[in-house]
Amino acid sequence: MNPIQNKISGIFIPVSNIEKARDWYCDILGVDNSGEIIAGHLYVIPLVGANLVLDSKIFKENHTFKVPAFHIDTEDIEAAYQYMQDKKVELITAIEHGHWFNFKDPDGNQLMICQC
Repeated sequence: MNPIQNKISGIFIPVSNIEKARDWYCDILGVDNSGEIIAGHLYVIPLVGANLVLDSKIFKENHTFKVPAFHIDTEDIEAAYQYMQDKKVELITAIEHGHWFNFKDPDGNQLMICQC
């Protein structure tokens, strides 16, 4: 029996300031930000599926995601795009092929929202 599970529980995102990143991601995702910052540099955002793990200890200038490592789901890509515009998030693509767009977090990590 293989002791390694075919399951991803967390995705690490390098951030420069754990408090600011926690507040930004929780606001964008519409989740509560009252969880504990762990060891002064980690914040786990529980999501359906894999959790996001913000980590200020692994942050290095110019070593952010240059391409999306994952995507965040939406059921309405047009509404999601408008929501991000209203939040003044840096959008780096328009809605592509009617299904996805890319944006940056405040540290410059490139992320994606996708209607699957």
